[in-house]
Amino acid sequence: MPNLEERLRDALSKTGDASSDFDLNHDVKVPDWDLTSAGVLVAVRAERETVILTKRSARLKHHPGQIAFPGGKQDPDDATVTDAALREAEEEIGLHRDRPRVLGTLPPHQTVTGYQVTPVLALLEGAFDPVPEAGEVSEVFEIPLAHLAQPAMFRVEGRRWQGRKRHYYTVPYGPYYVWGATARILRALADRLL
Repeated sequence: MPNLEERLRDALSKTGDASSDFDLNHDVKVPDWDLTSAGVLVAVRAERETVILTKRSARLKHHPGQIAFPGGKQDPDDATVTDAALREAEEEIGLHRDRPRVLGTLPPHQTVTGYQVTPVLALLEGAFDPVPEAGEVSEVFEIPLAHLAQPAMFRVEGRRWQGRKRHYYTVPYGPYYVWGATARILRALADRLL
């Protein structure tokens, strides 16, 4: 059986389309707008084979309490979306930007809020004690990659949003309800890990 890095590199080598929050909502016309570029860090702990996720602070104006990858919009000082993802991970969870070994990027994901999010896949080796930035992150936790790599663990759910039912992926794990863009990005990774 291939080792973890080989599996992740193989997943990156597979072709695939970009995803969006509109994938499961065929009756909704995808807006034709200028998207804001963003990067998120999909950091896989090598020794544990887990993925690092955060729970956003309940005090945030946008997406309070939701599960997310460390990351955010690309600032003018960020040369690439990878730089943005690494900078944001350092700011949000105290992961120094030189620590993750970047393997590559997955196809981008368009959100209903106007972002084009590029998932940056990286391996993290050795000890890491997260330091959540209290204004943005209430918790840093990990989910086994084995759980996230199984498409059968994902469900399609829905709720009313802006007057219509909106469908989205979820991948619950213990007390964590992972849904929306984060779950969609993880589902795209799971499909590539088959």
